[in-house]
Amino acid sequence: MSLQADFDKATQDVRKLKIRPEDEELKELYGLYKQSIIGDVNIACPAMLDLKGKVKWEAWSLQKGLSKEEAMSAYISKARELIEKYGI
Repeated sequence: MSLQADFDKATQDVRKLKIRPEDEELKELYGLYKQSIIGDVNIACPAMLDLKGKVKWEAWSLQKGLSKEEAMSAYISKARELIEKYGI
């Protein structure tokens, strides 16, 4: 399978997890997903009162500098780790 196909399968599989992952795990997945799809963060940091938006922006910003391929590979690895931990 190609990297893109593996990535697409991983994104579908993590939605089927039996147990919701911890917040830190979800933030890491989110950041890697955005880096894989868009690349480096390209929006301004949300306002202080937008707590959810700010957390998501920070998670994405932490992945800055990774190529889309590196981010996809990291996402796939993290997804496999979560699938093994929580099951689907």
